[in-house]
Amino acid sequence: MHMNLGSILQASADTRPDKVVVRLNDSTLTFRELDRAARGVATGLLERGIAPGDKVALMIPNLPDFSVAYFGILYAGCTVVPLNVLLSTPEVTYHLEDSGTKLLVAHPLFEAPARQGADAAGVPVVIAAPEGADSLAEMALAEPVSALHPTDPTDTAVVLYTSGTTGKPKGAELTHSNLLLNCAVVVPKLIPTGADDVALASLPLFHSFGQTCIQNAFIAHGGSFSLLPRFSPEEALEIMQRDKVTLFAGVPTMYFALLHHPTADRYDLSSLRFCMAGGAPMPVEVMKAFEAKYGVDILEGYGLSETSPVASFNMLDRPRKPGSIGFPVWGVEMCILDENDAPVPDGEPGEICIRGHNVMKGYLGRPDATKESLRGGWFHSGDIGIRDSDGSYRIVDRKKDMIIRGGFNVYPREIEEVLYGHDDILEAAVIGVPHDRHGEEVKAIVVKKPESSLDADSLKAWCKQRLAAYKYPRIIEFSKELPKGPTGKILKRELR
Repeated sequence: MHMNLGSILQASADTRPDKVVVRLNDSTLTFRELDRAARGVATGLLERGIAPGDKVALMIPNLPDFSVAYFGILYAGCTVVPLNVLLSTPEVTYHLEDSGTKLLVAHPLFEAPARQGADAAGVPVVIAAPEGADSLAEMALAEPVSALHPTDPTDTAVVLYTSGTTGKPKGAELTHSNLLLNCAVVVPKLIPTGADDVALASLPLFHSFGQTCIQNAFIAHGGSFSLLPRFSPEEALEIMQRDKVTLFAGVPTMYFALLHHPTADRYDLSSLRFCMAGGAPMPVEVMKAFEAKYGVDILEGYGLSETSPVASFNMLDRPRKPGSIGFPVWGVEMCILDENDAPVPDGEPGEICIRGHNVMKGYLGRPDATKESLRGGWFHSGDIGIRDSDGSYRIVDRKKDMIIRGGFNVYPREIEEVLYGHDDILEAAVIGVPHDRHGEEVKAIVVKKPESSLDADSLKAWCKQRLAAYKYPRIIEFSKELPKGPTGKILKRELR
């Protein structure tokens, strides 16, 4: 049996060739144009000696070039290795060597680290420039391949690198079957979008959330998506008004930025029908305020690079619970296990474990890490969660983020929820810091509103009223901003 993730584009190009699929400001690509360009890129890869099964890396922001190169690689029967465009030269070298990549396609904006990193790894580079010899545009004009290369459902379609909170990043091998089911079956069961819907692609396409839930899902179902190469709340609001966006998907910091932007009230977002949140736990106070302002429910879900990514979601046809990550999606099972991999009762915290069609086949070149994470037939997420009696799940925290203070488990998310409830606080993150007597102490790093005169002592007292004695932050630090990754996720490892 053959299955190629690229078939989602081929099918939509056959059924609605002249429909616009990708928009970047005034420039557009129809399904026919995207399909034609991808077929040309496939030929260009084969002409360069790239064989089916070889890995081709991308270092391209949210531009039409990303989709052209992504599907060109799939059409050639090769494996896509999407890289964060902000990688440094040594990081580029590491990712290329670790993945065994044969070619890197990079945007001119990131040409210096891309070329230097690729040179050190001995990997040739093609620049995603609009013209010129040896450019992506030139490849796209090559004689188109007549058919998708036949790949098997279990062949690796994409290698997604995890963020590497502990040690070096690992490449999660996602198969054609993993990704095709997640984008073409799971996502439309959660949010019923179709050919008339428009998504805002503000999440990086090199990240699993934007790649599956926006690019791939909307290509599979004949919709369109408007690209935002770098998130800013003002540009996001402008595009949502201009293109009559019906679906916005983002991480909590994006919702927060849209909610608090000073000119937000000038924009007409009446076309917005659906909002998806993921990537990090959504503070309940932020969710409530956004929904009250824009009149659209935010449906929160959960997943990881290793799960393609969607594993659970708040369903439209079931009661929605703010603070919950919902129920396991179609074809996927979840459970909560203790440190001995035994099930824990409902209401008790443990590690969220997942099995189903969405789980990766393993970490590239790391049999030991694969065996450890997939032990007992379940993918061990590293997230601490609780299963409620109705079968829905809640995230308590990352296993690695949990603070042990004086023998008590302290979950930063619980404290962050309290902090976000304070009127003077814009953003907050809680971490554990070493302490002689307690082992670890609770520290909050807080960004307050510009006009606020809030001080550490009054905030500490406020938290003390709302949290158990062992939980409230003894150390409070004010900061102008919090470090964030490419999706807008707060980077606690940098705060540590």
